[in-house]
Amino acid sequence: MKLISTVIAVATLLTVIALSSSLAQSTGPSAAPTAPVTVHNLPPLGANQPFDPQKAVASYLARVGGAARARSDAYFEGGYALIAVDALYAVAVSALLLWFKISSRMRDMAQRLTRSRFWQVPIYAVQYLVITALLTLPLTIYEGFYREWDYGLMNQTFLQWLGDQETSFTLTLIGGAVVLTLVYAAIRRSTRTWWLWGTGTAVASMAFVMLIGPLFIQPLFNRYTPLPATPLKAEILSAARANDIPAADVYLVDASRQSDRISANVSGFLGTLRISLNDNLLHKATKDEVLAVLGHEMGHYVLDHGTRLLLLYSLVFAAAFAFVRWGFGRLIGLFGERWDVHTIDDPAGLPVLAALATLFFFVALPVTNWISRSTEIQADMFGLNAVRKPDAFSTVVLKLSAYRKLDPSPWEEVIFYDHPSGRTRIWEAMRWKREHLNDPDIKAGPQSPQ
Repeated sequence: MKLISTVIAVATLLTVIALSSSLAQSTGPSAAPTAPVTVHNLPPLGANQPFDPQKAVASYLARVGGAARARSDAYFEGGYALIAVDALYAVAVSALLLWFKISSRMRDMAQRLTRSRFWQVPIYAVQYLVITALLTLPLTIYEGFYREWDYGLMNQTFLQWLGDQETSFTLTLIGGAVVLTLVYAAIRRSTRTWWLWGTGTAVASMAFVMLIGPLFIQPLFNRYTPLPATPLKAEILSAARANDIPAADVYLVDASRQSDRISANVSGFLGTLRISLNDNLLHKATKDEVLAVLGHEMGHYVLDHGTRLLLLYSLVFAAAFAFVRWGFGRLIGLFGERWDVHTIDDPAGLPVLAALATLFFFVALPVTNWISRSTEIQADMFGLNAVRKPDAFSTVVLKLSAYRKLDPSPWEEVIFYDHPSGRTRIWEAMRWKREHLNDPDIKAGPQSPQ
């Protein structure tokens, strides 16, 4: 704005000089000193104040420092070790069930209750899911409640948190029993190609959760109410219409009952679309920041990321099932007699499958994170183009730093990040802004720090 004022002042001065010269000529000739005049084009707007995206990124990141940055880094980096701890703990639980023949006794109980091999699986699966949940409960309590509480990210009491965990476990018990029954039915149908059928079952289950999640699962944990009619709601729905998103309303989620994390969602699949933002985002962010977040979420819908994720994860699932099939044969050949497990269609072998799957996904973490991270980057770019608020996007990224390390090393981001880091996302926004500096709305918008 300072540069524009200077240009206007120069133009006004030139106009006054020209009018003065014209007035002098109209009153008659007079002697005047002469001097050579150099004519040149005025520099383009912004030429005297070049925009440096890297400086803007550094300036934005510098806004979060000291104890806040140290706390954020410690929280996120602590998660690196927990990934390994979770994997080792899961393998240890499987080993316990196998070496003490707990798994084979659960299978024997299912066989005593019914002679149907089909129904033996869900009976075994319920026992397995309950026992593994109990064995992993101490780790779940530490990671899900006490650690979140220590870092100031938990708003629930322990009993409130435990209530949500009970709901989640009930869903896991029902869904897990159904999926495992279908997988073992596929195994019995074809012992050689069962891993392909298993892949199909896993992908279909994922699609089903995406389909029913917005309408039937998420409301079990939070209350969804229509956002009151405000200019913000009108702008959100306008952006949705502009991008051919068939949403008739915007919903507010009472996420603050659980934590202070900010979030929004444009979720749904095959007609179950719902635009929602949580109350933390509404209360902690500016209007432009809310729109920047919603632009990102709309990108997931418009770019059909649900289908993209299903396709890419189907490849991961296929590789996982193939590895599990291979590993099961090797382990049963070595330890099957001691475990009282002999064939792949024996549900008592489920801990073997679980341990192998755990190891596979632990090693494949960079791949699964890349799938998620690349999808998020695409949504970031869509949001920048859709709502055109690079600085608001950058400032809301800083608000995520309470639980996401802002500036990791390149290898940290590749291995551990399922979303782009704060540095990457702010760089995306500032790079986009550099290419749109002469656009009227960007000129009129806030100045990025330099």
